[in-house]
Amino acid sequence: MTENTSPDRPEPGKAANPAEKTPEPSGVDLARVALRAAKEAARARGDAAQQKKQARRGGLRSGARADGRDPMALGSAINRLINERGWETPAAVGGVMGRWPQIVGEDLAKHCEPEKYDEDERVLTVRCDSTAWATNLRLLAPQLVARLNEDLGHGTVRLLKVQGPAGPVRRFGPLRAPGSTGPGDTYG
Repeated sequence: MTENTSPDRPEPGKAANPAEKTPEPSGVDLARVALRAAKEAARARGDAAQQKKQARRGGLRSGARADGRDPMALGSAINRLINERGWETPAAVGGVMGRWPQIVGEDLAKHCEPEKYDEDERVLTVRCDSTAWATNLRLLAPQLVARLNEDLGHGTVRLLKVQGPAGPVRRFGPLRAPGSTGPGDTYG
């Protein structure tokens, strides 16, 4: 052992033994820790005093600096609400319904439109204006599901339910026979 080294400190250029304990904080380190704690306590007392002062003046008031009470941008507020409520998937599917022509193409979008999305079953229901377009869409369903999941995230849409045109509205009137479904018998 050299004259400049002590049993507590390793020699320069040699690694310290990992089994040795770390030295206790010295007076300067203890003073820094105490100063930091005193500053935090003073800041907390100042914040409490400021809040009492604002309460006496009639409530909180806006200041020159930004704080948690400032109004939030509409987009940020909506995103925060969507995340808090767990509405990410329905909101994303709603966005797909708004961008339907860009996703499926203009020709297909002219003849079919998305109606609803069942989040539990992960089924997107699409209604077409003719049975021919419904058949065409049923053939394209696997590619559309893949494209939708690419856009929304894997597994968001599991099935594309394609429906043909709706039948005429069933009217109730004096010429209906009891128990008959009327013109709805042919659309069923």
